[in-house]
Parts: sequence; structure tokens; C-alpha cells
Amino acid sequence: MINHLAVIMDGNRRWAKNHSLQPWLGHKEGIKPINEVINFCLDNQINYLTLYTFSIENLKRPEIEKHYLFTILIDYAQNYFISLAEKNIRVRFIGQRSLFPIELIETIENIETKTAASNGLLINILFCYGGQQELMDIFKNFSKIDSNSQLTYQDIRKLSWLGDCPEPELIIRTGGHRRLSNFMLAHSAYSELYFLDDFWPDITRAHFDNILVEFKNVQRNFGT
Repeated sequence: MINHLAVIMDGNRRWAKNHSLQPWLGHKEGIKPINEVINFCLDNQINYLTLYTFSIENLKRPEIEKHYLFTILIDYAQNYFISLAEKNIRVRFIGQRSLFPIELIETIENIETKTAASNGLLINILFCYGGQQELMDIFKNFSKIDSNSQLTYQDIRKLSWLGDCPEPELIIRTGGHRRLSNFMLAHSAYSELYFLDDFWPDITRAHFDNILVEFKNVQRNFGT
């Protein structure tokens, strides 16, 4: 079964382009599938959900797009994320906190505080996140702790930004690209990868249900 599901939510801007809309309007349409995947996890007793929301590289996008995206995130957080505490869901943001936009910090901290006591589904929102940057942070912190010892995989897991989560059994990427794009590089060695051609705003519950059926038929050997 799946204990940890991770999703690269790709294709919002291309969806908008195909619908003759401004690129950033695709982010607004990407809200509904987030609700779908959360309910999917609850219905299938999945304990961890990690969503790739905004990468460090995304900071290079136009200011108007970032402003609109951050506005959507604040609105969604205030109207939905905080209410997840009622479902025993915890929400936290994982990434390079020094890069978090000032206008979002209060909202992010409020969500994390309001849902901190929940011990059901844990949702990791990867925000201002990069897998390479996470690895660099691991190496830097390890050198401060014990520069005379050899780094082990257990050290990497312990010092990683997602060190308290099991590695994802399943990673889903939408939007047609077949690559990880700097996503969870320290955590995906044996993850099953599913790539969907559909853009994220077009994803429905049926997509997740179909992938779950396929996943249950996979023989996971872990190199043996």
C-alpha cells in the first residue's frame, strides 16, 4: 500500500495557454485537483502527501505571475488549509525559508500553528524548494555537526528537510514531462514514477484511482 504519495503538479501555465488565458490564471484552476488528491489520500489511508507547489527556480518568473500565485495561495490557505485541522490534517511548508515571500510568512505560520496538533494525514507543501539545495543544506549541516565522520545515508535522511517522513512509494507528475525537475532527490531512490500527459488542472479523482490500481500490481524488489 501507499504510505507516502508525492505529486509534481505541472502544467498550470500550459493549460491556461491552451485556453487562451493569461498564464497565471492556470494556477487558480489548479486548486480543485488539490482537493481531489487530499480526499484520495484520506479515503485510502495514505498518511503523507507531498505537493511540489513552488520551486526555487520559479522565483525567476515574472513578478505579476508570482504576485497572483501568492495571492491565490493566501486565499486558499485562509479559506481551506486552516479548516483541515477539523479533519485531523496537519499542513506544513518545506523549503528554503529565507526565500519565503514576506507577504506569505504570516499566513504560512498561521496554517502550521493551527494544524500542528493534528496527527492524521500530514501534507508537506514544498515551497521555495529545490532537491539540490536540500542536499547542499544536508552536507553543510553535517560538516558543522561532525566533520571527522563519514556521511551515511542515515545522516542524510536525518538531516534532510523531510527527514521525519518515510520515502514516497509513489511520485506522480502531470503535464507530460518525464523528469523529476529537482524534486526530492534525496528521497526518491526507489519511488515508483507515474507520468501523466494531462495538465494539472485537468486531473480528477479518476486519475488517482487508476494509478492506484496499477501501483497495486507493481512488484517492488528494491534491487533484489
